[in-house]
Amino acid sequence: MRWTLKEVKDQESVNHLVQVLGIDPVLAQLLVDRGITTYEQAKSFFRPSLDELHDPYLMKDMDKAVKRIEDAIDRKENIMVFGDYDVDGTTAVALVYSYLQSYYPQVDRYIPDRYKEGYGVSYQGIDYAADNDIKLIIALDCGIKSVEHVEYAKQKGVDFVIGDHHLPGNQIPDAVAVLDPKRSDCSYPYDELCGCGVGFKLVQALAANRNQTIEDLMPYLDLVVTAIGADIVPITGENRILAYFGLEVLNSNPRPGIKALLNLYKQSSYTVSDIVFKVAPKINAAGRIQHGNYAVDLLTRFSMREAEETAEMIIAFNEERKVLDQNITEEAKDQIIENREINNKSTVVFHQSWHKGVIGIVASRLIETYYRPTVVFTASGDVLAASARSVKNFDLYAALEACSDELIQFGGHMYAAGMTCKKENYLNFKAKFEAIVADTIQERDLIPEVEIDAILNFAEITPKFCRVLKQFEPFGPENMSPIFLTKNVYDTGYARGLGANQDHLKMYVRQRGHLDKGFSAIGFSFGKYLDEIQNRAFFDLVYSIEENEWKGEISNQLQIKDMQLV
Repeated sequence: MRWTLKEVKDQESVNHLVQVLGIDPVLAQLLVDRGITTYEQAKSFFRPSLDELHDPYLMKDMDKAVKRIEDAIDRKENIMVFGDYDVDGTTAVALVYSYLQSYYPQVDRYIPDRYKEGYGVSYQGIDYAADNDIKLIIALDCGIKSVEHVEYAKQKGVDFVIGDHHLPGNQIPDAVAVLDPKRSDCSYPYDELCGCGVGFKLVQALAANRNQTIEDLMPYLDLVVTAIGADIVPITGENRILAYFGLEVLNSNPRPGIKALLNLYKQSSYTVSDIVFKVAPKINAAGRIQHGNYAVDLLTRFSMREAEETAEMIIAFNEERKVLDQNITEEAKDQIIENREINNKSTVVFHQSWHKGVIGIVASRLIETYYRPTVVFTASGDVLAASARSVKNFDLYAALEACSDELIQFGGHMYAAGMTCKKENYLNFKAKFEAIVADTIQERDLIPEVEIDAILNFAEITPKFCRVLKQFEPFGPENMSPIFLTKNVYDTGYARGLGANQDHLKMYVRQRGHLDKGFSAIGFSFGKYLDEIQNRAFFDLVYSIEENEWKGEISNQLQIKDMQLV
C-alpha cells in the first residue's frame, strides 16, 4: 500500500479557525479540507439543524407531484409506490408507502423481481397496476430513464410521478412530475440526495400541505439514514443533516424492523459504518437471494413480533448470500490462477452457474486480492450478465465504452457498472478490456493508496481532541473518518493474534518519546506482523481513531489501516 500525506492548504483559514474555535491545528485543517473556513460554517457543521433543510418545493415538479397525489386521494384512486430492490429503493418505498398509508388506505407497493424483471421500472409492474385499477404509480430510486415505460403506462391509463436521484439521459420521461435534483433544469440547492432522500422530500412537501412539521416526520428518518449509508452518497449538506437526525432516531426509537436487525449486536449506539456493514447487507440480501418485498415487509412492520419473524428470514437470506459470495470468490480466484492471469492488469472471470445476485460483491472481493478493474460474468437466460468494479482513479465506464461493440448494453459510472453480452462475444470482450486497461491505467493506480490527513504524536490525542473529532460524525463519503500517521510506535507486550486463523492483530501501543500515552489498537488482516511486533520492533502506524465498546465500557481505540516496520 502506498501512503500519501495530504498537503496543508489555506494556512490562513486554518489559523483563523484555531483562533475562533479554540481547537487543535490538526482539527482546524480537517475542517478546511471539508470546505469549512468560517465560524458560521463550523457551527453549521458541528450543530446540524433541521431548520437548514431546504424547502421541498424548490425541487422542480414538486408542486405537480403533490397536486397529482392529492387529486388521486380526492378522487379515491388507487396509488402504487414502486421502487428498486436494493436498500435505497426498499427504504424509499417503505417511507412513502407508510406515510401515505397513515391517512389514505388505497395504497399498494411494488418491488420488481431482480431476475424476472431486472432493474428499474418494469412492464410487468405497469401491467400489475393496470390490472388492479391503479391510476398512479410513484416510482422511487428509478424511472429517470424510463421514457418508453412511461409512454406504455399512459396507453394503459396509468400516470407516473418519478422520484429519482440518478443522472438523466438525453430525454426526460413524459411523466406528470419528475423529481430529480440532478436534472439540468432543476435548481434545487443540493443534488446528492439518495433515492430515499428524494422520497423524503416528497413526503415533506405532502406533510406541509397537511400542516405537519418536520418534527412530525422524524420517525421516518431511520429509513433515510439507512439509505444514505447503504447508497454511499456524500455525507455533506442536506444528507449530513438527515443522517445526523436519522442516527438519533435509529439509536433511540427505531422502527421494529430495524430494531430487529440491531438487536443482533447489543451495542449501546450505532453509526453510519454500522449501517453499511451490519444492517444494509441484510436488507440487500432479500433482493439478492429471494425478493425485495421481504425488505419492505420488514421495514413496514408495526409489531415487534412480526418484525422479528421477518428479520429471521432476511438473516437466513444473508447467511446464504455470504456462503455464495465466499464460494464464488474462491472459484474465481482458482480460475485466475488456472488461466495464468495473476499478472494481468484487469480481472475478467465467468462461470455460467454463478449466482447473479452476488457477482457485484464478488467483484469487490476480487479487488481486495488483485487490486485492479474487475468484471464478473454469469449466465442470464440466453446472454451473459456482469457486474464490474474499479479501483481509485480508473474510469471503468470509459473503458466499457471503448469495448461497447462487444456488449449488448452497459450502464453505470466511473467505479461500478453492469452489462450484458452475447456468449460468443465473451472472449473478445475479455481480451479487449484487458488491452484497454493495460494501455490506459497508471502503474501507481494498481497499488492501493491510503490518504493520510495528518501526522500526529500520541501526546496530541487528548480527551478534548477526541471530543471534537467525534463531532465530525456522521462519517461517510466526503467526510470520511480522518486517517493519521504516528511514527516510531511499539507494542508494550500485549500483542496477540485474533480470529480462528490468527489473521487479526490486537495490541497496546506507545510512541517512543511519549511514554505517558498509550492506546489499544486493532488491525484486521494484520496478524502477519505479530512475530516482528512481539520482538519490540518499532513501526510507523496509519490509523483512524474510533470508539470501542466492550462490556458496556466505551474507550478510544486505534483502527489500523496500515503499518511499516522502521
